[in-house]
Amino acid sequence: MAKHDAPGTAARKRAFCRWYAALGNPCEAAVRAGFPPQEAADTAMQLLTQPACRQYLAALEGAPPVPLRQLVLAGLTRLAFGRSNDAVRLAFAEELPDAGSLDAMDLFAVSEIKRDKNGGVEIRLFDRQRALERLLECASAADSQAAAEAVLSAFGCGREEAEHDAVPDAGAVFGEAAGGDELVVSSEDTQA
Repeated sequence: MAKHDAPGTAARKRAFCRWYAALGNPCEAAVRAGFPPQEAADTAMQLLTQPACRQYLAALEGAPPVPLRQLVLAGLTRLAFGRSNDAVRLAFAEELPDAGSLDAMDLFAVSEIKRDKNGGVEIRLFDRQRALERLLECASAADSQAAAEAVLSAFGCGREEAEHDAVPDAGAVFGEAAGGDELVVSSEDTQA
């Protein structure tokens, strides 16, 4: 990217390119890269016309996609800690904003918008508490997985070895019992 950019701008441009490659949505990619939501559409179009961004996007085409887990965590984080100012502004607006203003609004946290018979607007937001609970569940699962991998590495085996050495299920071990031949020990057998 250009050397005369303000500090952090090159990193945001690279982040924009990665998000655009993952999502295919230029406005959403700009917001996720840290550009202001009200400028996201213009910024995204400007970035997509820059040769450096196009070149970086071409290089990203062969790269592995952003893992789904990372996308989910980013969405949950945004729901849990994001701002809902634009949704409130929309709810209290006397008139419906024009399309350009509406596109510039950050309505990620909005789950539903209804207009009633009298012209009132009802806006429902995703539940922040639930998003926080899900984030906590994901963090505990990640901590548990990291702890398990630490134990395995302490015993000197990696993930591949652990999966190879896994204990087979009982049905595979006791195939004869699963086939209907029951192993029954009677008192007669034990006395002989």
